Amino acid sequence: MKKVCELLVIGILVSGGAGAALAQSEKEMAEEYFKNGDCEKAVTYYAALLKTTFDKASVKNYNSCIIKSKEWTAGDQFYKRQIKADANNASWYNLYWGLMLEAQGKAQEASKKHEQAIVSSGLRIELKRDLAEEYRNVSQPEWAKKILLEARQLIKRDDIFQLELASVYRDLNDPEKMIDELLSYGMRYQNTEVVQNMLQDFTKDEKEQALLEKVLYDKIQKFPNEGFYNELLIWYQIQKKDFYKAFIQERALDRRFKHNGSRLYNLGMLALQNVDYQNAGAIFDHLVKEYPKGQLYPVSRRMAIFAREEQVKSTYPINRSEVQKLLGQYQQLVDELGINVRTIEALRNMAILYAFYMDDFKKATETLQTAISAGKQEKNFVDKCKLDLGDIYLLQGEPWEATLVYSQVEKSQKDDLLGYDAKLRNAKLHYFKGEFELAKAVLDILKKATSREIANDANELSLLIMDNTGLDSTETAMRQYSAVELLLFQNKKFEAIDSLKSLYKRYEKHSLTDEIIWLTAKTYIKLDSNRQALDELNMLYTKFGHDIYGDDALFAMAKLYQEKLNDKDKSMKLYQELMEKYPGSIFVAESRKRFRVLRGDVIN
Repeated sequence: MKKVCELLVIGILVSGGAGAALAQSEKEMAEEYFKNGDCEKAVTYYAALLKTTFDKASVKNYNSCIIKSKEWTAGDQFYKRQIKADANNASWYNLYWGLMLEAQGKAQEASKKHEQAIVSSGLRIELKRDLAEEYRNVSQPEWAKKILLEARQLIKRDDIFQLELASVYRDLNDPEKMIDELLSYGMRYQNTEVVQNMLQDFTKDEKEQALLEKVLYDKIQKFPNEGFYNELLIWYQIQKKDFYKAFIQERALDRRFKHNGSRLYNLGMLALQNVDYQNAGAIFDHLVKEYPKGQLYPVSRRMAIFAREEQVKSTYPINRSEVQKLLGQYQQLVDELGINVRTIEALRNMAILYAFYMDDFKKATETLQTAISAGKQEKNFVDKCKLDLGDIYLLQGEPWEATLVYSQVEKSQKDDLLGYDAKLRNAKLHYFKGEFELAKAVLDILKKATSREIANDANELSLLIMDNTGLDSTETAMRQYSAVELLLFQNKKFEAIDSLKSLYKRYEKHSLTDEIIWLTAKTYIKLDSNRQALDELNMLYTKFGHDIYGDDALFAMAKLYQEKLNDKDKSMKLYQELMEKYPGSIFVAESRKRFRVLRGDVIN
């Protein structure tokens, strides 16, 4: 008797296993035929499979085949049968039946099926969410909205499906409701990260951005003590790189919530990184004034001077009297705080100013040695100073001394960022000296560096060498060009201009021509010779607009007309041309911003 029972159990198991195997086989066959576009056979297998097993993807594929083959009668019969046999999944069958009817142009009948899809979902809230997602996937956001709102009414809660509805309202081009849902969700759960991520994806249109800003300002006025809206507004302004407005908001938060300047300091550093020196300086000045006895005072004082320093260094021509003022401000800081670890960075900045902008190499070297002595316990700082010292040797025309110091840092910081920086400087030194094979060997290693900036610099110089050597046996043109780059490093701009003019005449048909013109234009800009710079840029754009310097030349010309020649119309025309001709350019965002300012748009 026991044996008979065992056989019976085995039989049942085998039978069940065979059924599962059969279903699996039908699905595989159906998908294979579907993939190969054989809808006639695919629908047969899908129909057989769905008699015993519900699978949403199979229903979707079945529907695609019916629409493709226009077997409308077979489709109607299938859906009627399935809804009757599998009431639990009626919502899905009604949804796809509705899509099939739409494909036939039967909008009214299709609408009824979609209504039935919602009704048959009953009280199953998660099913309603899934149906809404599918409606979005098949570009039916109105039905997605309807089913989600009905779910809210059903359980009498307005706080569910807020992110889903935000996405639906985005599909429906209803930014006001989209923003309302997102802010309501963020406020309820104090989750700024999710809201920020969705806003970054959603608010790409200028009207949507303006609406978001207006809504946030309204919320802040209405709820002044609620930090969430301030946080979001600051984040949004930083995304737009509007550091002035971010500063105003962050300053208010700092006072209200007693952050002691820490967040303002981070904002100032962010402004610096984004080359907004004016607002960075304003932020650090505020910290110096507001917290004269705080921990951030010494570094804020130094960064305020540093921000002005960067502004002076990026304004051509360099004003030596302004550099002298900066040196005086740094000296006041050192006198006030003493020579110690709090002021070693200020001393290092002073040394660089003495060397590169005042040509006082003796004073630069002495100041660096003082900094090294005060910061001798800080290995990284000492090695940074050594790199600066190498640059000063190079400025004085002592390449052997420079490479000796660079190599010391390479050895000291072998697998660290400073080591890679030292290696890059040595590679550039080889390049300046015309030792292109040696330079390229080092650069090829650096192209794999962990620092993107170093890797990009290495790649750029490596490509320049590769593209312009081996074309003539002596590599004369490239040697002369690299010698000009050394002159520019040494601030010998007038000598460099003469050499570049000579190079252009001699190598007008060489692959270096566009590089020569671009370097000439940049040098004229640094000399504040704007008309000559425009001539070079116009020639570069005319001859090489199709190449890598096309957008660079256009942007540089537009800036010159805007900032130096006050020709608003010409500047706007060039920004517009850049946006239309080079839509993938890194200058598009800045060009659009400048164009709108010149046009007189109200930039909130």
